[in-house]
Amino acid sequence: MSRVAIVDQCTSAFTKDSDLSVQELACDPCRKILEHYKDRSIEIDALILSTTSDIQYGSTIISEYLGIKPAISQRLDNLCNSGTNAIVSAYSMIKSGLCKTALVVGADIRETKGTKLVWDISRGGFTSPIYWAALFAKAHMRRYGTTEEQMASVAVKNRKNAFLNRNALFRKKISVDDVMNSKKLVGPIKMLDCSYICNGASAILLTNEHEAKNYTDCPVWIEGIGSSTEAASFSNVSSDLSFIQSTKKASKMAYSMTNIKPDQMDVVELHDAFTIMEILAYEDLGFCQKGKGGRFVSQDNLSINPRGGLIGTGHPLGATGVAQTVEICEQLKGIAGKRQVKDCKSGLVHNMSAAGSSSLVLILS
Repeated sequence: MSRVAIVDQCTSAFTKDSDLSVQELACDPCRKILEHYKDRSIEIDALILSTTSDIQYGSTIISEYLGIKPAISQRLDNLCNSGTNAIVSAYSMIKSGLCKTALVVGADIRETKGTKLVWDISRGGFTSPIYWAALFAKAHMRRYGTTEEQMASVAVKNRKNAFLNRNALFRKKISVDDVMNSKKLVGPIKMLDCSYICNGASAILLTNEHEAKNYTDCPVWIEGIGSSTEAASFSNVSSDLSFIQSTKKASKMAYSMTNIKPDQMDVVELHDAFTIMEILAYEDLGFCQKGKGGRFVSQDNLSINPRGGLIGTGHPLGATGVAQTVEICEQLKGIAGKRQVKDCKSGLVHNMSAAGSSSLVLILS
């Protein structure tokens, strides 16, 4: 079967405030991609919209706004990993031969219903994600001696990276002291340990191996896919909160599809909804030994979250997984500008939902 390539990509600026609808936000990166091919006719067979916003017929509205008539038009929601799930859906359609070319766009607004997990009665009145982040942090600190300063260092690193990203929401560098002195929300999680729900959109164009050469001389190939869903409710996520079961399973599945292993990765986009989640991901994705994640923050052999992660760039829920993939594509193509990582050949995207109840991992080359 034909390999599947990402042949173009675009992310719009992430913002705190916007008067635009989800559909209008989504059109911006899509139009910029389509503009690249204005001098020739291209056919989009499928348009998939990733969003947690409750909009009806959104993908078809976007198609009409863009002036395209795809055979397949879908809206997909899986909370914070909606974006990578949409990419996998497009991959599957192309791999099966159902379509040749698919446009995947993730878009969300700050006031989305995805920010509160009100359906999960196992959380009681604690429906905000910060409460489960605090439980993960306490479990890891208690078992492995992870410190609040190590968690703070994740925020410092990612905000430093965001300084070089013109689309990032936060472009001001911070210090460990800044994080430690920021308001404690739910101990040990502080204000600057958290990502920020915002407005934003990101899009990628995928096609099959035969068609890829018509779009670019430098396609990015999807080499490995791993996905795991443990539960919807927090009560069934794991009996051990010092690791994320879904991430471990998803990464194992993705690695098994390719010869690219953890120690061969050049650049990685990790789902740092909270600083502790990046530390857990280091371990669960196989980049360091279990319990060593706190110390791994200071390593400099592997580039992690070069665009600034969710903490530095912002977190428009339905757009995040697509934006992470755009960053890896730009790094592999060597077009990431001031934040370009040298000699990139392989990269990984890690995208989670709802306390790690589900995870999706993509390996790209």
